[in-house]
Amino acid sequence: MTAAQRPAERTARSGMFGNGMEYLCWGSGPKTLLFIQGGPGSAVPQGMMRRMIRRQFEPYLDAGFSVWVVTRRRNMPHGHTIADMAGDYAHVITEEFGGHVDVVVAESFGGMIAQYLAALHPDASGRIVVVVAAAELSDWGKDFDTRMAGAIANGDAGRAGTVFAEYLFPETRLQWLRRLLGPLIGGRLLAASDYPPEDVKTEARAELSFNSREVLPRIQPPVLLICGDSDRFFPKDVAAETAGLIPDCTLIWYEGLGHLRVAASSRVARDVLAFVSGN
Repeated sequence: MTAAQRPAERTARSGMFGNGMEYLCWGSGPKTLLFIQGGPGSAVPQGMMRRMIRRQFEPYLDAGFSVWVVTRRRNMPHGHTIADMAGDYAHVITEEFGGHVDVVVAESFGGMIAQYLAALHPDASGRIVVVVAAAELSDWGKDFDTRMAGAIANGDAGRAGTVFAEYLFPETRLQWLRRLLGPLIGGRLLAASDYPPEDVKTEARAELSFNSREVLPRIQPPVLLICGDSDRFFPKDVAAETAGLIPDCTLIWYEGLGHLRVAASSRVARDVLAFVSGN
C-alpha cells in the first residue's frame, strides 16, 4: 500500500449496528480485529481521544487488519450481566462479521466481557487478547468503579474527576490535589460520555457480581493475557490464577506497571501481533 492510498482507506467510519451497538472502524485489511473498550460506560471515541486511539491502532492497520471499536449496546435492560454483554458481541459478530473475527482485543471491563465471549461463544474469534483484566475485580476496584459510575451517570464532573484522581494520586496527603484537579479531569471524562446514564449503572452493577472462574476452563481459542504486576484493579495473584484456569493461555507481565500504564503502552500492539502470528 502506498502512502497516497493510506488516507482514503484508513478514514474513520462510524455508525450503529442493528442491535444498538455503535462502532468506529479504520482500515479495509483482509483480517478483522474487534476492540472492546473498558468501562463502566463505552462510547465511540471523539476528538483528542479518537486521535490517541488511532495512533494506538496503527500497528494493526500496518499488519493488514481492519480495526473495529464496538461499544456496548444502548439502553441495556436492568440486570444485564457481563455474560449477557458477551452475547451482544457474539450477536454482532454473527450478524455483521459473518460469524467470526480474527482476533478480539479487549481492555479492562472489555476484558471481562471477552472472557465470557471466549468461553460461551468459542467460534466467534480465532484468538482472544485480554489486557488488564482477570477473573475478578478487586474490592478496591469495585468501590472505585461504583463511585465513578454514579458520578458519571449523574453528570457530576467534579465528583467523577475527584474519584479518578484517587487512582492517579492515592496518597492521603494529596487529597487537596484531587479536589483541585477533579473538575478539570471530570470535564474531559464527561465530554466523551454520550451513553445513557442507566447503562453506566448497569455495567457497574454487573462488575460487582463478576467472577469468571467457573467458565474459564471452557475457553477453546488461544488467549493472550497482558497484565501489570502493580495493577490495583486486577491484582497479580488473581491474574496468575486466571491464566492457570484457561487451557491455552499465554501470560505476559509488564513489570512495575499499573492498570492505565499497561493499557496505554505501545508494547501491547507488538505483543498482540506476535501472538497472532504465532511468534
